[in-house]
Amino acid sequence: MNGPSSATYVVTAGGTGGHVFPALALVRELQRRGRSVAMLTDRRGARFLSADVPHHLISAASPSGGLRARLAGGLALLQGTRQSLHLIGRLRPAAVACFGGYASFPAAFAAFLRRVPVMIHEQNAVFGRANRLAARFARLVALSFEDTEAVPTSRGASRIVTGNPVRPGFAPSGRRDDGGSVLLVLGGSQGARVLSDVVPEALVALPQGLRSRLTVWQQCRAEDLDRVRSVYGKSGIDVELSAFFDDVPERMARASLVIGRSGASTVAEILALGKPSLLIPYLHAADGHQHANAERLARAGAALLVPQDRLTATMLALELAPLLDGPARLAAMGDAARTIAHPGAARRLADAIEELAAEACS
Repeated sequence: MNGPSSATYVVTAGGTGGHVFPALALVRELQRRGRSVAMLTDRRGARFLSADVPHHLISAASPSGGLRARLAGGLALLQGTRQSLHLIGRLRPAAVACFGGYASFPAAFAAFLRRVPVMIHEQNAVFGRANRLAARFARLVALSFEDTEAVPTSRGASRIVTGNPVRPGFAPSGRRDDGGSVLLVLGGSQGARVLSDVVPEALVALPQGLRSRLTVWQQCRAEDLDRVRSVYGKSGIDVELSAFFDDVPERMARASLVIGRSGASTVAEILALGKPSLLIPYLHAADGHQHANAERLARAGAALLVPQDRLTATMLALELAPLLDGPARLAAMGDAARTIAHPGAARRLADAIEELAAEACS
């Protein structure tokens, strides 16, 4: 059963691309179905939105830290709730979808007060703090991993597993890599200095026979480019370094192995393209969610998990050498990634929120 074709939907996410990109995937899917959609986000989240995405800014901040920070965060959330009450009253949505970040809490609370049904989507393998606050107002909780940790118990809320939507360029195409040994090294939106420090040293330490057939595409911080380039030096490795790759989907599709962090979007994109990976979780990620994400892939045989506090160039070289010299193992890891992927996550989320709206109207 689908929601009414004239219905409006509100989608909310804040803070980082890891929250906003999946929310945008739902927005695009609902728009494709001819639905009217508006986003509520904070100033940080608005950076990721193009001009063709209808959106409204609301106040939001984390209510954690010292006394002054908690007070400021609480006041921002109160202001965001007032703004959300006004906007939801004006837009009159059939349902509200919340994707995390602290902008989700005032929107979920306002929707609850307006008697509008709420769906929460969690991207990580550990339920996020903002989503935990918002979940008490939810009728439906959508998960990216079946065994997501710390899922709050909300009276009357149903649970479904949809997976985490990816951007269009990462849609599975069945394409395999180019053959050979192509490494894509990603450090997150700002680059990760630890990868710039350790990965080049590890690759240079590989046997010459491996180095000579290796192609490396590595994202680095701009200030690290010259230093990293000098490390690769005369190693014989074909290297391309950049502070930003604007064609990551194409590069990932062609890669033999992806080395990087294990944020929710990166993990979902790796799985969508069926890529083997070596994941180095960010040590200070909230509630250890990056480690939990990487652990899910490692348990399935789709990735190697290397904790950052144990990462050295020598250790990484020892992990990489048999991988790069054993294409059968890489192929098996890629097959495992495809097995646990959730293609069509945006479609399932759109179906879910339309059904939620229809149930509320019945």
